[in-house]
Amino acid sequence: MESPGALRTIPWTAAILAGGEARRLGRIDKSALVVGTASILERQLAVLRGLTPHILIVTSDRHGVRPAPPGVRVVTDLVPAAGALGGLYTALMEATTDQVLVIGCDMPFLTAAFVTCVVERGREADVAVPRDERGRHPLCASYARRTAAHFRARIEAGELRVGDALQGLAVRELGPDELAPFNRDGRLLLNINTPDDYARARLAAADGDDSTPTRKDRASGTPLDSRVTRPERTPE
Repeated sequence: MESPGALRTIPWTAAILAGGEARRLGRIDKSALVVGTASILERQLAVLRGLTPHILIVTSDRHGVRPAPPGVRVVTDLVPAAGALGGLYTALMEATTDQVLVIGCDMPFLTAAFVTCVVERGREADVAVPRDERGRHPLCASYARRTAAHFRARIEAGELRVGDALQGLAVRELGPDELAPFNRDGRLLLNINTPDDYARARLAAADGDDSTPTRKDRASGTPLDSRVTRPERTPE
């Protein structure tokens, strides 16, 4: 496996999708939920900033991030009302690199080692996507920028489920055995869609050795109040 340092020599973009509605959480801003000692957005940026200088936040609201976190570019959905697939398409179109790691803004336990593995596997195919006992996680996956036209065609056809949109592409799965070294505590791919999910995430952070930044992002000095403040895209 390539080291995180080696990955910096092959440019890639990280895109955080943050434009859904979070209906099951009362339409709150999921990226601002505090897990452990930091918000989910702070946790994700603390991981990503050590791996790539190219970071996007994709939102459905042009004024959703006030202000944008330092060193992060905020972009707005190019196709309104296209859900997570529209956010994925926007990330691919707005990226300045040929490879894009796309993640939902509701995943607090991603690690540098895991992200490094996904990016490395993404060099082999159109898409590299983790698959656990619950199925594939297409909102935590690597995409080749060349797939943008494929996803645009799915949007125009009204076929908006991200998982279904992978049909017809060269997909490299990271199955349970490959994920196991990164997921010994079972929380790696936990995403927050309901109050129960949030309670589980907080408990997991409290029980685990949670070495995330404090509520002031150590990498940027950005206070928690600078977080995203807009509706979230509901992951597929």
